[in-house]
Amino acid sequence: MKSVAIFRHAPTEGPGYFATVLDRRQIPWRVIGIDAGEQVPADPRAFSGLAFMGGPMSVNDDLPWIAPALRLIRDAVAAGVPVLGHCLGGQLMAKALGGTVARNPVKEIGWGEVEVAAAPSARRWFGHVGDAFVSFHWHGEAFTIPPAAERVLTNRYCENQAFALGPHLGMQCHIEMTPELIEVWCETGAREISRSKSPAVQPADTIRSGIAANVDALHRVADGVYARWLEGLAA
Repeated sequence: MKSVAIFRHAPTEGPGYFATVLDRRQIPWRVIGIDAGEQVPADPRAFSGLAFMGGPMSVNDDLPWIAPALRLIRDAVAAGVPVLGHCLGGQLMAKALGGTVARNPVKEIGWGEVEVAAAPSARRWFGHVGDAFVSFHWHGEAFTIPPAAERVLTNRYCENQAFALGPHLGMQCHIEMTPELIEVWCETGAREISRSKSPAVQPADTIRSGIAANVDALHRVADGVYARWLEGLAA
């Protein structure tokens, strides 16, 4: 089986729990370290699926890898190779597929509830969690829903928390979190947290509070979502 390509855009934003799920299912994967200077592959058909992780940059920044990444996403969708996006990854997907990315009304950092839309595609991806669940957030920008795609998650602070287009899923929220990732982000993002006046930004102590139970519940959400995405992997 071809590997799943996992695009890492920052050293602290690796695949997290997504890699655990792949290993558990014995699905091969490889990290493409954009942050380490690796080039964006030209042909999505070299992989069974493409997963884009988060990052502190904007998809609107003038960075040399962004245009090739957008082109790769469009080519993957055209070729039927499933694409999965987490936060920045979801924004890359949205922009590649005709949406836009701009500053969100408020910054979101920490734990927060997201609601599952009533649309059939939302139930397909998130029906196993009921009407809502608590996810992890760390973003200041957000995407619009691309043409032909469907909103599947929303919340009070960010209208578009996720969209689906066939076997492709782009998320603004983070379902890939592990306790280790959260701890590193709280450390490296301490200054950002302390300077923010947003009502949707939690202090680091609040984020860390009850972390084991929150992550365990989030993993149950991720298990179902990743299982559905993996169903579409290209041969």
